[in-house]
Amino acid sequence: MTRKQKADQLKSNEGKESPKKPKVEADNDQHNGKATTEVAKEFEEFCKSVREHLSVAQMREILEANGQDSSGSDASVVIKCLDMLFYGPLEKCQICNGDLEFDGNRYSCKGTYSEWSSCVYKTRSPARKQEPLKLPDSVLNSPVAELVKKYEDPKLRPHRYVGVTDKPFLGMMISLMGRLSRTHQYWKNKIEKHGGTVSNSVVGSCLHHCRVSDLTIPSLVLLFIALIKCFCKTLGAGVTCLVASPAERERGGSSKLVEAMERGVRVVSEAWLLDSIEKQEAQPLEAYDIVTDLALKLYGKRGVYKDTRLQEQGGQIFEEDGILYNCVFSLCDQGGAINEYCIMQLVKVPDSNLHLYYKKGRVGDDPNAEERLEEWKDVDGAVKEFVRLFEEVTGNEFEPWEREKKFQKKPLKFYPIDIDDGVDVRCGGLGLRQLGVAAAHCKLEPMVANFMKVLCGQEIYKYALMEMDLDAPDLPMGMLSNVHLKRCEEVLQEFIEKVKSMKESGPKAEAVWSDFSQRWFTLMHSSRPFIFRDYQELADHAAASFECVRDIVVASHMIGHMGDDTLDDPLSDRYKKIGCSISPLDKDSEDYKMILNYVEKTYEPVKLADIEYGISVENIFNVETKEGPSFDEVKKLPNKRLLWCGTRSSNLLRHLHKGFLPASCSLPVPGYMFGKGIVCSDAAAEAARYGFTAVDRPEGFLVLAVFSQGEEIVELKNPPEDTKPLEEKKVCVKGLGRKKPDESEYIDWKDDIKVPCGSLIPSEHQDSPLEYNEYTVYDPRQVSMRFLVGVKFEEKDTVMDAQD
Repeated sequence: MTRKQKADQLKSNEGKESPKKPKVEADNDQHNGKATTEVAKEFEEFCKSVREHLSVAQMREILEANGQDSSGSDASVVIKCLDMLFYGPLEKCQICNGDLEFDGNRYSCKGTYSEWSSCVYKTRSPARKQEPLKLPDSVLNSPVAELVKKYEDPKLRPHRYVGVTDKPFLGMMISLMGRLSRTHQYWKNKIEKHGGTVSNSVVGSCLHHCRVSDLTIPSLVLLFIALIKCFCKTLGAGVTCLVASPAERERGGSSKLVEAMERGVRVVSEAWLLDSIEKQEAQPLEAYDIVTDLALKLYGKRGVYKDTRLQEQGGQIFEEDGILYNCVFSLCDQGGAINEYCIMQLVKVPDSNLHLYYKKGRVGDDPNAEERLEEWKDVDGAVKEFVRLFEEVTGNEFEPWEREKKFQKKPLKFYPIDIDDGVDVRCGGLGLRQLGVAAAHCKLEPMVANFMKVLCGQEIYKYALMEMDLDAPDLPMGMLSNVHLKRCEEVLQEFIEKVKSMKESGPKAEAVWSDFSQRWFTLMHSSRPFIFRDYQELADHAAASFECVRDIVVASHMIGHMGDDTLDDPLSDRYKKIGCSISPLDKDSEDYKMILNYVEKTYEPVKLADIEYGISVENIFNVETKEGPSFDEVKKLPNKRLLWCGTRSSNLLRHLHKGFLPASCSLPVPGYMFGKGIVCSDAAAEAARYGFTAVDRPEGFLVLAVFSQGEEIVELKNPPEDTKPLEEKKVCVKGLGRKKPDESEYIDWKDDIKVPCGSLIPSEHQDSPLEYNEYTVYDPRQVSMRFLVGVKFEEKDTVMDAQD
């Protein structure tokens, strides 16, 4: 998340609990005069008798006679039939009209929305048909006929109780380490409230700490299962997981982190706690792992996958008739709990035969991936096998995809992620140990050299993709092709238009959102996909993520591979490629003082969890870009202001090289409210929310741009129904926020450029969805980057827990 997203989320959740379902005391729950425990015992005896006297074939016949799904394995048929005979036939899924099936915890739909997605509907209380059962003659003549007929009448059928627990950490012992966004005491209280315990070390007995008082019978059953799992995994000598910040690994970690890794204890991010509490179910630990080797294994179209170890022998991707035999695939189907990747390569090793590499696995679960490396003497045979595997995993032919990008998605089949010929910046950029050497040999002015270190290092790009959950090591998300990026943008825009015009509501609307979510996370491969629920999530996790990946791809092409030329002044070389002029601003100059005043007056501390952050200016650079309008061109335009632009550090190189791009879409939320335009603000506080991303990485950049409002200015405080007329007329839209700079403190800068550097005060628009004013223009020629302000975010009066 960006700082803005985290702050908004935590602010909205302050003082509130995640929505909980009401507790049900199992022993007091009555069904037709019977307690839940009696019903469960009766069902067990019923199942035993029916299994003894009815065959699987007869059970399939019963299901078919009552309009139920009779497909699947023998075991699944038995489960479905026994459930129907005792509790009654299930109605169809209310979202997709598919069939429901009990999975041991709840009823899940097995239907599909489209070739991209399966239905994600789940319930613990499914609707059942209120009609008598239809029993074939073979059942009526069986020894259990009277027993089965006992439950024919819908009025006499018991209700199936599926236990609900609001304790996702039941039976778990969790250890906390280092600096988290919340205090350790806060998380200790939360973990204990939701059924778990907290250990000060990664060694301990999970059995000693399980509390069983005040638990319902279903909770006790879940506890028993959790204890058995815990005991089997750790033999009573370890914790479930260690929660830590991703920065701990970069710092080298403490003895606790090292011990956890040595003992095989999962080390996960804080997000695991948040998501498990919100979803009332412990989430898969592997999806939140922060210490498994996340080094990029594939850097681009010509990259040999790291796990093959063939690159060490000089291996190269096999190329024939203009085709590089290197394909990567993604499949996200949340209805089927599938989030997988696949790698296929033909690798030519000098003085050796051709090698075919194939790997398929679940994201985050590398040890259990299917993997093989085969040596082929016959080149034609290897190519045919590669083509066969492509068709097997995708359901499409290989050459039409590779030559013309023609592809038709098939249900539950992989989709190819089209990667470009280049080097992902997370591999090609400078590592931490190389940055100092490169800077020492740089001929640029020292402050500019240090700035280029940031832009050319791997870290800002790694962290950006990690925060967006797009950092799976097997796919180079920083080296996607323009074809793939264009496809992602089209899918996003088509969905937004569909939702805005959608008349459906309720389950049918949910199906549309779910279908898009699964399609999006197949195209934009994520380690933690989810179902989008509203426009704000769409803006934060689809539009903003797309724009960030798009800009990182540009950075990857600009930076290339820098690892081998740190002594040849690669920083100066990349500075020339960017094609702009960057120079430090004299701290005694009037411009420097003006900008400091502008920051001081229009910045407000932002609260992130328990911590408030102030801001300090580290340095300021004067910027003149070659792409886009120059300062001299914009200063001739009317109604000019010096305004703030927020950006991630990972997006900055693209802005410097190619200028500002309009927003990728139009959404009724801040940042996208007025359509595909370039958005600035007169409050440093607004821009700062985008420039800062984590408590352990407090450095960021704010951009000051000369912004011409043009001759026609439209003032709005609510999102328009249609932004296209505004985009076509290329007017300036001023979004009116709840706070504004005091106009009496404005100053005139050079060339009639106003600087709205007044103290922030309440505006007349307290019902506006915008906190601060936003200015949007649709013509890039109206905005020119002028200053780059390096800032550091600082904690204010914060007391943290003692660190481990």
